[in-house]
Amino acid sequence: MLLCRVSAVSQTLARWGRRSHQGGGGLLLHRALSFSSSRWQGVSSEEGSAQPAEAASAQGLYRDTVLLPRTDFPMKLTGQKLLERELEIQKECGFADLYSWQRERKVKKEFCLHDGPPYANGDPHVGHALNKILKDIRNRFEMLRGRQVHYIPGWDCHGLPIELKALGEVGTSGLGPLQIRQKARAFAEAAIARQKAAFQRWGVMADWDQCYYTYDGAYEAAQLKVFQEMHSKGFIYQDYKPIFWSPSSRTALAEAELEYNAEHVSRAIYATFPLITLPPKIASEAAGLDSVSVLVWTTQPWTIPANQAVCYMPNTQYSVLKRADNPQLLLVATERTASVAALLGTELESVGTFTGSQLEGGICKHPTIPDKEVPLLPANHVTMAKGTGLVHTAPAHGMEDYSVASQFKLSVECMVDEDGKFTELAGPELQNLSVMTEGTDKVISMLKECGALVKEEQCVHSYPYDWRTKQPVVIRPSKQWFINTASLKEKAKDALQKVRVLPESARGSLLAMLDRRTYWCISRQRSWGVPIPVFYHKETGEALINKHTVSHIATLFKEKGSDCWWELPIETLLPAEVLKKSKAGPVTDYVRGEDVLDIWFDSGASWAAVLEEEMEGDTEEPESHLSWLPAPLRKPLVPESDSRADAYVEGKDQIGGWFQSSLLTSVAVRNKAPYKSLVVHGFAVSEKGEKMSKSVGNVVDPDAVINGGKDPSMPAYGADVLRWWVAESNVFSEVQIGPSALNSARDSISKLRNTLKFLLGNLQGFDPRVQAVDPKEMHYIDQYMLHLLREYSIKVTDAYSEFDAGRAIRVLQAFIARDVSNLYFSIIKDRLYCDPEDSLGRRSCQTVLEEVLDGVTRSIAPILPHLAEEVYLHAPGHDQGETLFKSGWVKSSSVWRRPGLEEAVEGACAIRDSFLSSIPGKNAAQYDLTIAIEPGLLFELMESLQEEPSSTSSQLVELMMVARVNLTSKLPRDLPSDALLSHGSFLINLEGGVIREDSAYSIAVVPTSAARCPRCRRYTAESADCLCPRCQSAVSQAH
Repeated sequence: MLLCRVSAVSQTLARWGRRSHQGGGGLLLHRALSFSSSRWQGVSSEEGSAQPAEAASAQGLYRDTVLLPRTDFPMKLTGQKLLERELEIQKECGFADLYSWQRERKVKKEFCLHDGPPYANGDPHVGHALNKILKDIRNRFEMLRGRQVHYIPGWDCHGLPIELKALGEVGTSGLGPLQIRQKARAFAEAAIARQKAAFQRWGVMADWDQCYYTYDGAYEAAQLKVFQEMHSKGFIYQDYKPIFWSPSSRTALAEAELEYNAEHVSRAIYATFPLITLPPKIASEAAGLDSVSVLVWTTQPWTIPANQAVCYMPNTQYSVLKRADNPQLLLVATERTASVAALLGTELESVGTFTGSQLEGGICKHPTIPDKEVPLLPANHVTMAKGTGLVHTAPAHGMEDYSVASQFKLSVECMVDEDGKFTELAGPELQNLSVMTEGTDKVISMLKECGALVKEEQCVHSYPYDWRTKQPVVIRPSKQWFINTASLKEKAKDALQKVRVLPESARGSLLAMLDRRTYWCISRQRSWGVPIPVFYHKETGEALINKHTVSHIATLFKEKGSDCWWELPIETLLPAEVLKKSKAGPVTDYVRGEDVLDIWFDSGASWAAVLEEEMEGDTEEPESHLSWLPAPLRKPLVPESDSRADAYVEGKDQIGGWFQSSLLTSVAVRNKAPYKSLVVHGFAVSEKGEKMSKSVGNVVDPDAVINGGKDPSMPAYGADVLRWWVAESNVFSEVQIGPSALNSARDSISKLRNTLKFLLGNLQGFDPRVQAVDPKEMHYIDQYMLHLLREYSIKVTDAYSEFDAGRAIRVLQAFIARDVSNLYFSIIKDRLYCDPEDSLGRRSCQTVLEEVLDGVTRSIAPILPHLAEEVYLHAPGHDQGETLFKSGWVKSSSVWRRPGLEEAVEGACAIRDSFLSSIPGKNAAQYDLTIAIEPGLLFELMESLQEEPSSTSSQLVELMMVARVNLTSKLPRDLPSDALLSHGSFLINLEGGVIREDSAYSIAVVPTSAARCPRCRRYTAESADCLCPRCQSAVSQAH
């Protein structure tokens, strides 16, 4: 062994003891450039044949004394190995039992995220992945930081789409309600099983054996209690009024079940209604106006036969216009004159002008129905945006038209049947014609024949379609059950003001949706749903429904499920004691109702079935409504949460759906919202931003993302890549997915694995429980790294708290790239690899590496649970079998922030930046650096990093990554001619700005005269065949 200066061993050890250890904290002002990795290849033949034989021999001699990273943690996992490893992690680390474990913990705070039930009608898709993973990230974060998570997954199991898919081409012909329900339930159960398996594979934390289903008897019973409470308060009523009706589904629809097709084409018409009785207020001025016709415009000509009035705006001006091309006189809103003239292609001369209020009392002749007269009536819904300013009014086929009919006692006769065809009331010419097709053709033909058709045009406009059959709907009156949302609107708005909405911009949409909805039709003419618990008198048709009847039915549903509505005899559904309490006649006078509840009412009552501790007036045990759950999970929300969920998290389509139905039912029953915050995310779309469609071929299957697809562009990415995609995306807008996004996610995780592998490799043989160094004894750069770690932990915690996993990732990547890799790793590698194994300097460094590893691993765990647990299995400092998710959140200490620390390190980094910029592209290790600072704060701070005037082993030398640092108050006069000079300044800011000092410094850079040490490759040896003093010490200790 070549040991040139054996006596230097004792001197080197003494030097370790003399190092100054003070602390502090703050933001890093300047970052060092990446340190060349070639320095750390000294244990191999870096320079090949060009290297002198003796030097190469010396390097080989010390190869085994350098402490290089060692770990069996794989840098890369792909293909089948990746998939097998994720499944192993799930099993080995108890993913399936984690939710139950945390529910049994005794903690002071709870976090409740109420799961909006996905629809049980198909395979899992990327929309599910976006939603479920987003929720799971937050749940895992809350659980890690010590809260008890309340999250019970659920499924929305009833409704027309399931019924249609279950029956397929068979349809309902020849099948009774129970047969239809049996097929629909089997279909829903199969879909649930597929979706549930996918959610588990994605790593979503829950007790998957204990979920809620809207077809469960106990759930249906809780739902009926909400129904009864709302009925008893007068919010639910039965009425005959216009509703959205789907001829293709033969059922009523609510607003939330509609899709608006912006490309719908209607045959719009302009038609005349001859004015047969002039309004009294203008009759005296009406000389020559005997043949005036009111001109109306409509996009639904088929509603003309149902016309009952023509409406005008009272405060608007109207003109009688004479056509230049014929003697016709038309009554039109004055401000629409120019538009109508352009449409007709003729000049229009005004022969009289009146205010709308002067039209009162006028009567028109119906154009297609002889002897039928229709009045001119005032209405506030008339607009001047389109048409003529006079609105054809058919109360049976328009919500606003119906309001006019209610005010003026007009007829609301329905001429359209459940198939969307004209009935005999429309007359023999129209009977049995489909109103949207041949019925429209016939009405236009009739208008043409009687001379009432002035103009026909194609009109492209937004029109409501059935959300499942994708066919247009009609508005027709029907006897249905409704919720009076108008009476709940103000209460709901007040409740919403107390709710936090993310993003805040979604609040406006929520309020607008509430304003649009004056009533909510909740009855459906189908079999697969929760029956409306009502009985009808056989003769009078009067409904029998009260707290006694509904409570009895709810009890039966809880015991037997809602199939019993059809299975049991009416005597059991409506027993004598219930009839007596209801003061009703004999059971033989009644028949059971055939309608079921809207599925939005099903899911909208989930707060009562899953969150509510005890419904008002409920005499059962407080937890009995959760009886399908085992005891640990049955525990309702803690009292201080007042049975409201901390968050509802769903896509933006739920603004008019589940968010609203849950709000309305909860406000009606409890006068409060069911949630404290709403998180509204966007939809998953293709990489081109297009809606996914099988016909277009741009659908991304989450199963193919994880396990690989048939297309070579879709390799097996595994669940963590899918989760990273969700986390990294801006979920508050449309979220794009495709090969580019997934490859980017995979590459990001690979880079992260590389960093984690480096950390693990350098912790080989280190046990933080016994070998950790107290922060006060650490090197300054080590203390500073802990300070940065603490700042990182605060930022990443804040990001997760705001449902902003994307920001958490950006904070993570910046921390690793800038603070950990570029700064810390580049500085400490020499100490880590070449200092004595058990030296204070190396253990100090390892202590920090272990803290960084632990902090980073915990902070990525909500997003990448598989990777986090895999790292934890390799990490030191915990017992066999312990898992990360049972051991808490990122740990940081306030003692990591020490006064003066950040100024010392950041001042040194500022000087280093000046130094490195003076030697672009050169190896800093080959230079000696002289730093000149006038006496003051900056000089004192640099002295804390290097006590000696000149050193090759001080903390300042380590930070500068040079051969030697000379610290002085003035640059020497005898500098070599090749010295590079530069100047700079650094602003010191202490005590929150109380102490401020802008300190100037000068540096001189000269090539070092020292030789390169054959072991550590630093230029600190006396000759090329000698070890430097530090390496002499390390080698002697190792042997």
